[in-house]
Parts: sequence; C-alpha cells; structure tokens
Amino acid sequence: MQKHTTRAARLVAGLAVAGLAVTACGSDETATTDAGSGSTDVAGGGTVTLGFLPSWTDGLSTAYVWQHVLEDQGYDVEFEELGDPGPLYQGLADGAVDVYPSGWPEVTHAQYMETYGEDIEDLGAWYDGAVLTMAVPDYVEGVDSIADLQGQADRFGGRVVGIEPGAGLTGVVQDSAIPTYELGDEYTLQTSSTTAMLAELQSAIDSQEDIVVTLWRPFWASSEFPVRDLEDPEGAMGDPEGLHELSRAGFSDDMPEVAEMMANFSLTDEQYGELENMVVNEYGEGQYEEAVDAYFEANPDVLEQIQG
Repeated sequence: MQKHTTRAARLVAGLAVAGLAVTACGSDETATTDAGSGSTDVAGGGTVTLGFLPSWTDGLSTAYVWQHVLEDQGYDVEFEELGDPGPLYQGLADGAVDVYPSGWPEVTHAQYMETYGEDIEDLGAWYDGAVLTMAVPDYVEGVDSIADLQGQADRFGGRVVGIEPGAGLTGVVQDSAIPTYELGDEYTLQTSSTTAMLAELQSAIDSQEDIVVTLWRPFWASSEFPVRDLEDPEGAMGDPEGLHELSRAGFSDDMPEVAEMMANFSLTDEQYGELENMVVNEYGEGQYEEAVDAYFEANPDVLEQIQG
C-alpha cells in the first residue's frame, strides 16, 4: 500500500504542475488560436490546431499521438490547452480549433453538442466503452453502490468530491445521480478541478479516511489508486459511450488526409492503457513526446493502422 500510495502521490504532484497552465488557459471564455481557419491540406502540409484539456489525460495522450503522426507527415501542429470543455467546444464551432482528439459527445458532453453540434464534425470514435463513475477507496466498507450512500453522509463529510464545474461528469452527478438516489438532502457536490480532486483522494487514502469522488474510465487514476466504482443500478450515470475525434465544420474537406487518418484510429482497452501509462506514469510532465515515441516503437501496428 505504501509503495502504491507514494507513486500515486508523485503523479498527483506532477499533474498539479500541469494544472497551473490549465488554470491560466481556463480563464478565457473562448479559444484564442485562429490557426484552424487557415489550415490547408496540400501534399501533407498545413497547420492543425489540436484543442484539449491537459488534466483529462485521454485528451492529453491522444493530442501527443496526433502531434507525432502529423508532424511525421509534414504538418505543423499547434496546441490549444483549455481548462474547461465549454470553451473548447465553442472553439471548434468558431473554427479556432481544428480538432478535439478525445471528445465525449454521446453522454458526457451532450449538452455542448446540443449547443454547438451543428458547427462540429464527428470524425469517428477511437475508443468504445467509456464510462462515468462515482468511486470510493477499497477500504471503505458497506458502500458498494451509489444507493448505499443514503444515510451515511456523516462518514463522508456530506460531500461528493468532484472535478471542474463545467465538466459533463459534474452535470451528470448533480442533475442525475444525486436526485435519482435522493442524496440531495445529505450531500453536496464539491467542485474544483481534477487535480484538486485527486489531491483530496490521495490525502484521504494516506489517512485511511472515507471519501467518495467522481471518476471515469478510461483514466489512469481509476487503476493507479486503490478505488472501486460504485454500482449504479438505476443507470443514473449514463450509458457507456465512445471517445470521438471532433473537428470544426469543413475540416474533412480542407484536410481529407488528416480526417482519413483519424477515422482509421482505434484502440483497445489494452492498447489505450499502455499509451496512457507511458504518457502519464512512466514518462510524465515534460516528456510526453518521448512517451509517444516509445509507445509507437513498442506498437508499430497502431501507427500502421493510422496511416492506412
């Protein structure tokens, strides 16, 4: 337990460093880069602006995957790092961002697709079976489902520890799970950031205290921390969904080669787990490019699949 906890603490500390940049970017209401509107796809050239949330490591990992692939094909890649999904979807709709490489449009980000979807292209799903969860540490007894939280608020300080206020997960917990399981009179959903949630989770585990947090899969923390997902017999957390590459309207016409490569991309649980583990855990902050290089060296079949 101690070895595991120490490693997780190191990862949280590294993510906190990245979170400083996220906070700075998150203060903007819209994405600021307008390179997307000038992108061209001429003999493997042009600029592709990738938008993502660094604290959400599926987007972080796939952004660096596409940087590797596209730069090898002669494209220039720019990153637009944001702290909240709302401005990211608005950036896609405005054409300021070319591609969000790991969107959750079916359930988690459905509200943003309702607002901006007419100006967004779906290039395809690269991963199936993503889920939103509420979770507790493994040592927490007597709580196996969300329904079991009823009448036990004192154990958890009357809180469900969440992530960013604008996250789709936050909306699902606040608007669906809490009312469905009649937890509103006992619990408050505490929002802040992914980094802050993980720090609280780490602190609680270190002290063997009871805590309930919002999590999701795929996400490295769901396997790195000794936690278990709470069962959701009422389905309040939503159905499993795919992770999609979403682009600004017209992107597939402007950059058909890039759109085709993104449509070719897909990962299994095992392949994605290895990618995220390399990016977040084995290499970490400041070495993301090296992590993806190592990943493709170990998984040339994934690169071959992308390139068709």
